[in-house]
Amino acid sequence: MEASSIPRIKICCISSVEEAHAAIRAGASALGLVSSMPSGPGVISEPLIAEIAATVPPPIGTFLLTCSQDARDIIAQQRRCRTNTVQICDRLTAGSYADLRGAMPGVSLVQVIHVTGEESLEEALSVASHVDALLLDSGNQSLAVKELGGTGRVHDWAISRHIREQVRVPVFLAGGLRPENVGEAIRQVGPFGLDLCSSVRTDGRLDTEKLARFFTQLRS
Repeated sequence: MEASSIPRIKICCISSVEEAHAAIRAGASALGLVSSMPSGPGVISEPLIAEIAATVPPPIGTFLLTCSQDARDIIAQQRRCRTNTVQICDRLTAGSYADLRGAMPGVSLVQVIHVTGEESLEEALSVASHVDALLLDSGNQSLAVKELGGTGRVHDWAISRHIREQVRVPVFLAGGLRPENVGEAIRQVGPFGLDLCSSVRTDGRLDTEKLARFFTQLRS
């Protein structure tokens, strides 16, 4: 996949209709709506996810972040939440991507790869052909309490670049992205999109001034 010059921006951990529309006004192309997770920030109820998603105009992406590893559960969750995209934050262990495709026509599938080492490249290559995009994050599925996102940590961007160069689907980059390092992240990885959370928040709430500064830095 070729590098993207100015990446699309996904704002994660959206917690209200107001935050959703503030992010869109600032220039976000996608919104992350976090359902139940073993750890990490931004979790909201499924009824609230559905309420927010219903107010978001096309072509903005509404990403349902799910920790479920069972295709049937993911299908049922998307039907309750009515998002146009599902972000699978853990490995699928029951059912298949084909099951998801068949049950959710028109819904995009994004698989998270938690970049922990060179083995992450093999994992990315094994799933890329089954999904619409990959999202490279800095979690750890091996911990007693899994980290599936929202860590605020930067991972090894050299590995992320190798993944981006070898897969044929768009790649989003997440994990510890801030105004001070976003330029280097784009140069090193060349992602299609960037996924932001803590860097554009103050005391957990979306900070429109920080968001504006981030977009200014991105465009410069």
